[in-house]
Amino acid sequence: MKRFLLVSLLMTTELSAQAALKEGDVAPDFNAQASLAGKTLNFSLKEALKKGPVVVYFYPSAYTNGCNLQAHSFAASNDRFAAAGASIIGVSLDNIARLNEFSLDPEYCAGKFPVASDADGSISKAYALTVRDATPGKKDTRGNEINHGFAERTTFIVTSDGKIAAGIGGLKAKENVDKALEVVQQLASRQPAK
Repeated sequence: MKRFLLVSLLMTTELSAQAALKEGDVAPDFNAQASLAGKTLNFSLKEALKKGPVVVYFYPSAYTNGCNLQAHSFAASNDRFAAAGASIIGVSLDNIARLNEFSLDPEYCAGKFPVASDADGSISKAYALTVRDATPGKKDTRGNEINHGFAERTTFIVTSDGKIAAGIGGLKAKENVDKALEVVQQLASRQPAK
């Protein structure tokens, strides 16, 4: 019985990782309410891509251990992403009020990049990610109850032509950021000098 459960779990994990969009797929365009440095704005992927590649990273929830580390790592590496010509957008099912706090917090996003609210999960689902329902009683690192669903932690590097250059999943938060930076830097090295 234990072996059956383990095999079932592995197959489910493998299928969810395989369900996400792949390299070469067209990235679904989206417009969303987002927060940058505690201020609400409208984010458009189409507009962001006019400036260069965009790192679209999906994370389960603000103020949870792995997501805190991932946001902090993206913020600490933001200049390196920018030097490679890329911008960053985080996406979660958090509401905009929660994201306004998270985006401003110097321990996490530190006002370095926007985070978008996908409150209904439609953006995550458009990227073929698994979205789980809220877990009653689950609390964040501040002790507040998390009352929204969770998208799986996956990062997509989207090139200016709107195609996915890479999908990064199944890694811990910091490794996810490091791999995204590696991909962005490889893309930059292939671009002709201006």
